[in-house]
Amino acid sequence: MRFLTVFLTLSSFTIVGAFAQSGYYEDAYRFSRSNPSGSARIIGIGGTQYSLGGDVSNIAGNPAGLGFFRKSEASLSFGYADWKVDTRYLGQNKTYNTTNFSLPNLGYVMASPKESLESGAFKGGAFGFSFQRIANFNTEYGYFSNEISSTSIIDFYLQDAFGYSTDQISNYGLTGLGYQTYQINPIYDNDGNIIIGEYEPIIGYEIGPLQKENISQEGSSNQISFGYGANFNHKVFIGGSLGIRTLSFSSLKTYEEYFDEGPLINSSLRESLFINGAGVNINLGLIYKPIDYLNLGFIFQTPTWYSLNEEYEAGIVADYGGFYFEPEDINLGREEAISDLIISNYGLNTPLKIGGGATFFIGKNGFISADLDWVDYSAGRINSNDFDEGPDNQVIKSIYASTINYRIGGEARINAFRLRAGYAYFGDPYSNSPGFDQSTSQISGGVGVKIKAINIDFALVNQKYNGLYRSYQVLDENDNNYGPITELENSITSGVLTIGFSF
Repeated sequence: MRFLTVFLTLSSFTIVGAFAQSGYYEDAYRFSRSNPSGSARIIGIGGTQYSLGGDVSNIAGNPAGLGFFRKSEASLSFGYADWKVDTRYLGQNKTYNTTNFSLPNLGYVMASPKESLESGAFKGGAFGFSFQRIANFNTEYGYFSNEISSTSIIDFYLQDAFGYSTDQISNYGLTGLGYQTYQINPIYDNDGNIIIGEYEPIIGYEIGPLQKENISQEGSSNQISFGYGANFNHKVFIGGSLGIRTLSFSSLKTYEEYFDEGPLINSSLRESLFINGAGVNINLGLIYKPIDYLNLGFIFQTPTWYSLNEEYEAGIVADYGGFYFEPEDINLGREEAISDLIISNYGLNTPLKIGGGATFFIGKNGFISADLDWVDYSAGRINSNDFDEGPDNQVIKSIYASTINYRIGGEARINAFRLRAGYAYFGDPYSNSPGFDQSTSQISGGVGVKIKAINIDFALVNQKYNGLYRSYQVLDENDNNYGPITELENSITSGVLTIGFSF
């Protein structure tokens, strides 16, 4: 399991954002969130697809849309993403950019329509297979400060170590590594005996450190879907799909402090985390066509039931430049402590999703489509035999909230050409973020051309959202965290090119 103490987890109820000492509760949101995905056509109209049939994206979006296919189709998409992060810490700004190429969508639909003269309500259907990139984790952010901080990570070690004996603290997560590198030390009474459970820093610093941190993340979440959609009287379309998700996520964090006054010159904390695994979900959909120019769509997506594996290790280096530490009669130089490689397994149940949408067709000149869905991120759950998941599940219930998300988009048809535009909004998933909005907004556009049996579509989309990051926590007498806060402004610009063939 990761180095997450119960103290850190329970006190997170009053905290918005993330911590260097990452908890599993972060995974509940990180791996539940998914970006609008699919073909360039769907991306161009804001990801709207609950009531719009006849697109390969329906396999994972609303499988009822497969019932609209009268011909078989295959498509392949190529994607590019630039993730820009602007950070602000102590009034200082820094910008990061991460680029990534991918194959965001691959789909095949095998249509089996009935002949127009055949009787019966069932008018045929279509089977579909698709591969979609659900989430992109490739990003980098951090900060470097020339301003003195009012706190140090040593303050976290001191609070976290309180009440533990020296035998217990030496193997106690990140705080244990801080103890092994002499950043915190026992307090002795007048008789030279250790006062159990109380510690002091090796430096009685009055001036805080300069700080620097860098977080580099890589990976993605992908879904393979198998679906079928049926057509009844060209009025009611019903479908279902099975989704098999895989994910790979890695994070490398480096946090450093620099002191103008000795004896501690600088310290560096390095954390490495790798997670991979697979999950499964079921998606059920319905599209009803009350009149020729209107589609109404509904979807129900079960939780994704993940089984995940992780590897975690951490290390600390502290440089004292040869300082003589009298209590232990030792000269301190470059002191290092490294954790064991920790391997654990756990399960994650993401929230279910319920949504609906409507599409209004403007004759053969185009359409306007809108979606609305509800997701309760506080319903995510962690389970494991390797650690106590209770504290993390309490945090999930406390800091996350349900969201209402909506998308709207449209397409104009001019002979063989298509012009598209869309907007999407995803609500703030945090329940306790007063004065700081962490919702997501997205603007998209696209063009397309249909030449006989070939479709070529391109979409460009920009997604923006803000976040808060906390390197560590220090609690006041009311258990409020006054540790350092870094503000993040994320801007992700993506391009998708889709080539489709119908036959």
